[in-house]
Amino acid sequence: MKRIFAAFAVVLILSPAARVEAADNPLTVVELFTSQGCSSCPPADELLGELQQRDDVLPLSVHVDYWDYIGWKDPFAQPHHTDRQRQYSQRFELRYVYTPQMVVHGAFQAVGANRAEILDQIAKAKHLPAVAAKLTRTESGVQLDLPATVVNGDVEIVSIFADRKHQTKIGSGENGGRTLSYYNVVREMKAVGVWQGEARRMTVEMAETGGDICAVILQMAHSRKIIGAARIDLDGR
Repeated sequence: MKRIFAAFAVVLILSPAARVEAADNPLTVVELFTSQGCSSCPPADELLGELQQRDDVLPLSVHVDYWDYIGWKDPFAQPHHTDRQRQYSQRFELRYVYTPQMVVHGAFQAVGANRAEILDQIAKAKHLPAVAAKLTRTESGVQLDLPATVVNGDVEIVSIFADRKHQTKIGSGENGGRTLSYYNVVREMKAVGVWQGEARRMTVEMAETGGDICAVILQMAHSRKIIGAARIDLDGR
């Protein structure tokens, strides 16, 4: 199930990390662009649930809003999620955005239900550079620590708050009548700073939406490749 959007061709300057401090147990970020109005998305949503069981993967369910028009408004969809997917579409030189799409560590993309390809991409991502970012729960919130290292270009610090699981009874649209499960549902995702390799400590502000999980990803501003990620559970697990 796809909807084609016009996209301007742009040339992206790739700015990978030149050298980064190795993380002991690096997380691979997997973003699933999905929608409750997409009839082909449930298998990809289930695969994301499988990935949630792995301690080396940060799976994120990122709901887009461009299927809302067909009769069911996705309560988790946000316009800037669609904007983020369009950025990836430019990065991968695609002429459209589509669901279900999985983006692995900002470096690879595939149809979200293609289990074999996704697992292969996750394995490949393990060989990419990884910054040893660290999140710590404090009395005032969540603290992020970044090491001094060398990066080639600006790195966006993106904070994420997600709910571990939601079950939704879909009332109408292509999935009408079904009760579907969603995992690590992103409730807030925003850039909170720019990092250029200096040793840094900062507080991550808690989201108004709450969330079971707080995560931070470090993403090259131009290439959109991810060079580090950390997560912490907020619900005591």
